[in-house]
Amino acid sequence: MAAATPLPELATADANASATVASPRISGGLIALFAVACGLAVANLYYAQPLLEVIRRTFGVDEAASGLIVTVSQLGYAAGLLLLAPLGDLFENRRLIVTILCGTVVALVAAAFTQSFGEFLAAMLAIGVTSVVAQVLVPLAATLAPSQARGRIVGQVQSGILLGILLARAVSGILSDALGWRAVYVISAVLLAIMTIVLYRVLPTRRPAFAEGYGRLVASLVRIYREEPMLRRRALYQAAMFGTFSAFWTSITFVLAGPPFHFSETWIGLFALVGAAGALNAPIAGRLGDAGHEHVLTGVAFVLAAGGTLLTLLHTQLWALVVGAVLIDLGVQTTMVLGQQIVFALKPSERGRLNTLYIATLFAGGAVGSAVSGFAYAHAGWPGVAILGAALPIAALLYWLTERQRVFAAR
Repeated sequence: MAAATPLPELATADANASATVASPRISGGLIALFAVACGLAVANLYYAQPLLEVIRRTFGVDEAASGLIVTVSQLGYAAGLLLLAPLGDLFENRRLIVTILCGTVVALVAAAFTQSFGEFLAAMLAIGVTSVVAQVLVPLAATLAPSQARGRIVGQVQSGILLGILLARAVSGILSDALGWRAVYVISAVLLAIMTIVLYRVLPTRRPAFAEGYGRLVASLVRIYREEPMLRRRALYQAAMFGTFSAFWTSITFVLAGPPFHFSETWIGLFALVGAAGALNAPIAGRLGDAGHEHVLTGVAFVLAAGGTLLTLLHTQLWALVVGAVLIDLGVQTTMVLGQQIVFALKPSERGRLNTLYIATLFAGGAVGSAVSGFAYAHAGWPGVAILGAALPIAALLYWLTERQRVFAAR
């Protein structure tokens, strides 16, 4: 594989983008490795979703308590975004990535062998915090990529994250049925341990120029967010889109489990595979962004997501749910890749912190979408969720119309 040979050190001040991406060139094998590593890391946040009932029975807690499993891991991820992800602009990247991944492996082993619910929640919190290693890997991939291909390469790496999210539910359901739920975390720990060794061997060493300390690094997040209007705009775009994504995938379980489908947990998990088509679009979206079509493509993505969500109003028709899921994921993945491409180009020396702010904002949108979708489903059924899901990209589309940029402007 092309990534088998380690890349030389990137001794970079990051002030000049060309100095950081002209050499070394990122290989196809290394791009694939980045994508797989990101997918394996992010998947840990979603393994528990189809396992909540069996985990609840194992520890003898009620449904309300089992809901804390997802909440705690999300809170951990949010904390990791603010506390760990910015370290990519401060510490040598390879060592940072390997250290965080070692923490994830330890947390996964702890989750597999805990004997009380409180211990399991603590392990899930640690898993959430350390899963943000994906948000250190993505900016590093953007730094290694040549500027003319950055969108395509970020799209390929980002596709690994979406596939990890979508496949996690299916894989955990199948493995739990065959081997028990604890095996899910053991297998994930083994895979990530192997990935940690591989990354240690093949990643280049990149030393950021920022040398003002951790406190100033975190404090600079406020300044960056205030000074970068395009960051704020693209982050809000993606918050709306990820809100739709979360609303759909949080509540679709209730639809599939009920009449007329009566799907089992395994089949509900397998349904998530239909969204994998969205991940396949990521490199295409990146290429079109590299060619200067990011503005038009963003608007198209909003229309796709809104249309796909409205199509699911035909929620007794499986074909409508399948097509709707594909369109939603296509739209979300497209705006995600285009947004990161634009954000990473703003200030190369601050890519880690720019990505932190971008991901934290969209994560907040996803959390709101997930929470409100439960309320909407309880009071208005699936039509309430579908209308909520469509309203978010429509609002983003209206905001997009205010963007001061010619549609066919030269880059």
